[in-house]
Amino acid sequence: MTTTDSSATSSDSIYERAGGLDGLRRVVDLFYASIFQDPLLRPVFAHPVAHHVEHLTAFLAEVFGGPERYTKELGGFPTIISVHRARHITPEQRQRFVDLFMAAVDQTGLGTDTQLRKAIGSCIEFGSHIAMVNSNAATDADLHPQREMPRWHWQPTSSR
Repeated sequence: MTTTDSSATSSDSIYERAGGLDGLRRVVDLFYASIFQDPLLRPVFAHPVAHHVEHLTAFLAEVFGGPERYTKELGGFPTIISVHRARHITPEQRQRFVDLFMAAVDQTGLGTDTQLRKAIGSCIEFGSHIAMVNSNAATDADLHPQREMPRWHWQPTSSR
């Protein structure tokens, strides 16, 4: 998975540009605070789980080029698939998830970097679509074909 940014260098990961674990944790903290107040998403998440913030932060860190803790310590992509099974996420709930996540990105100030916002947004769109498909899968054959950790990175361009 790639997103293009003419000002990024090949060594400038999305993870680094977002402020590493601390930057991503701020976004995820704000996001999770908002979902439990949202009547459309509350049924999907039911109630706060102590590790939600830690796990989503670790997942995003890995996807964006940071430490591979989610894969090495927290179950990897098979875990993310199982977490969403039978949640029956609707298209409206998926879109609200994206909207609230991007609002959290904006609240932290990361959204002022338009290329970073675009990269994060494309990942959240992609991931939320996978979650929705997997949440409604009656069998393993119905699961989304993405079965391994996605990787979002900058694709340096030749035009500067």
